[in-house]
Amino acid sequence: MIGLKPPAIDRIALLAAHCDDIAIGAGGSLLTLCSARPGLRVDALVLSGGGTEREEEEHAALTAFCPGADLRLTVLKMPDGRLPANWDEAKAAVEDLRARTDPDLLFAPHPGDAHQDHRGLAKLVPTAFRDHQVLGYEIVKWDGDLGRPSAYQPLTPEVAEAKVALLQQHYPSQRQRPWYDREAFLGLARIRGIECHSRYAEAFHTNKLTLDLAGG
Repeated sequence: MIGLKPPAIDRIALLAAHCDDIAIGAGGSLLTLCSARPGLRVDALVLSGGGTEREEEEHAALTAFCPGADLRLTVLKMPDGRLPANWDEAKAAVEDLRARTDPDLLFAPHPGDAHQDHRGLAKLVPTAFRDHQVLGYEIVKWDGDLGRPSAYQPLTPEVAEAKVALLQQHYPSQRQRPWYDREAFLGLARIRGIECHSRYAEAFHTNKLTLDLAGG
């Protein structure tokens, strides 16, 4: 498998419909990236959960998943499962994030996600971030919508284990969910690792990628 190394990454953006989406979909990659680049600027936007215990969980979790980073997190109060009915508010929030940052890399849901909030947010991303590299993360769920991702971030066993531990530690409100457990998170990471010749990995969907084969 051919690996392409990106140029220097000084700032990234994170987008999610719900608290814990980012950590589930890209937590291992964030641990890897932020540990390698102290002081990395991280601008994060979550559309729902503001003013509840979930906002407090998200602040603590992303602080842990982005060690040493300059984290700037906004959690809004949009109702869960109602993004289509709040389209204008969601679009304005994404555009406001774009006005505040010009990221070298953006993590967001991908358009093939079966959850309407995830899918809707994914469709909004290219309307504001039109010339940015977007990695669409995946979230295991009842819908059975896992597809064939095209980009992989290998994870060391230590990082994979740390991701699971942080998910369990920082999102107590989700522990009662039948799918929210160590086996689910490590199981998917193991499968994605097999697909890229690694022990563990996170996988992403990307629609466009510009190459510089001459190295100029």
